[in-house]
Amino acid sequence: MAGKFIVVEGIEGAGKSSCIAVIEDVLRKNGITDLEYTREPGGTPIAEKLRAILLEKGSEKVSDETELLLMYASRVQLVNNKIKPALEQGRYVIGDRHDLSSVAYQGGGRGISLDLIKGLKRMVLGDFKPDLTILMDVTPEIGLSRVDNRGQGRDRFESEKIEFFTRVRNCYLAEAAADPTIKVIDATRPLEQVVADIRNVVEGFVCSRG
Repeated sequence: MAGKFIVVEGIEGAGKSSCIAVIEDVLRKNGITDLEYTREPGGTPIAEKLRAILLEKGSEKVSDETELLLMYASRVQLVNNKIKPALEQGRYVIGDRHDLSSVAYQGGGRGISLDLIKGLKRMVLGDFKPDLTILMDVTPEIGLSRVDNRGQGRDRFESEKIEFFTRVRNCYLAEAAADPTIKVIDATRPLEQVVADIRNVVEGFVCSRG
């Protein structure tokens, strides 16, 4: 495909929104202005309805398996109806989360077999994957304190315990260690240092593609 897919990952409060703004700035300064933005879960009308189900703290417990399947239902809608068409038209797509989130959250966090998750991914998405993933890494304590400082309350995922996010973070880091397309940014440091590292990663990615 002519376009490229850049994804930002991380636990809650890691600074994904700030990272996306830096990515956009670097791309535009390099003459890449035809951009598309996505978020997961969500991003299309059907996917947004599934997002609402996944995030709300309702009276009925969402089973781990239901959560996983809803995530992939939302993701397939987004990939087929928005991401792939944009890439085929030569756009750069900047995504707030993608498949690695399911590996980390439903795999690492919930304890669902990674083989099952990756098999499901192959079945519904084939070999589709981001060209670059930036993992914003923070400790759960720092991330959740940032969430609370926003003063907007916590959704169903944000309401999980520290131990859940520790497992999620560890899974993220293990996957990054095995995949050179995943770049880890230490997002616990001062903002200017974090921004500089993100810029270096994106500049390197753009330059490597001419």
